[in-house]
Amino acid sequence: MAFISVFDVIGPNMIGPSSSHTAGADSLAFLAQKMINGPLKKVDFTLYGSFAQKPTVVTETDRALLGGIMGFTTDDKRIPDSFSIAEEKGLEYHFHINETEEVDHPNTVDITMVNEDGQTLTVRGESLGGGKIRISRINQVDVDFTGEYSTAIVIHQDTPGVVAHITRCLAEENINIAFMKLFREEKGQTAYSIVESDDELPDSVSEKICQNPSVRNVMLVHL
Repeated sequence: MAFISVFDVIGPNMIGPSSSHTAGADSLAFLAQKMINGPLKKVDFTLYGSFAQKPTVVTETDRALLGGIMGFTTDDKRIPDSFSIAEEKGLEYHFHINETEEVDHPNTVDITMVNEDGQTLTVRGESLGGGKIRISRINQVDVDFTGEYSTAIVIHQDTPGVVAHITRCLAEENINIAFMKLFREEKGQTAYSIVESDDELPDSVSEKICQNPSVRNVMLVHL
């Protein structure tokens, strides 16, 4: 018999009106901003499918996305005032509608972030319903994780021994691996190793992983 969580029935604690277009949108942006060192200077949102419908953009999704990118959780009462708060913070933001490109899920957004150090990161996310989300692309490389666990995202050259190095660093920190997946552009090119753990990930594990010369960057996403 399939198990159904109470959260699948009543949905997340949120500022409404829609779990997909408000809570899901906020959660996607909230997760995305954890993947880049803040504070942010500029953010561009490209909306697809039902996210791109004008009534949604005006009333729900845009405010939720902007709130999430500023670190507001789904039940934060500041979400309706996201526009004015972003302007007060000096955060430059733009929304773009893409009605021509086909995407895998109707509730899809590309979020391109630029921090004050000039670092740029683009994340594609999907709102799956009931407040649940999935990150499906990072910097044009297809990936798959939900943010429901503490996550280490390791960007590296696709060379032998890197995955073993990552798992060894985690073992030395006594970190249990719940899931681990490798995504890559093609053999020998840029790869993303994504490790999801039940445990909190200390900054020291990032420093250890970066000691491998094939590793370009490590992003730790804390719960």
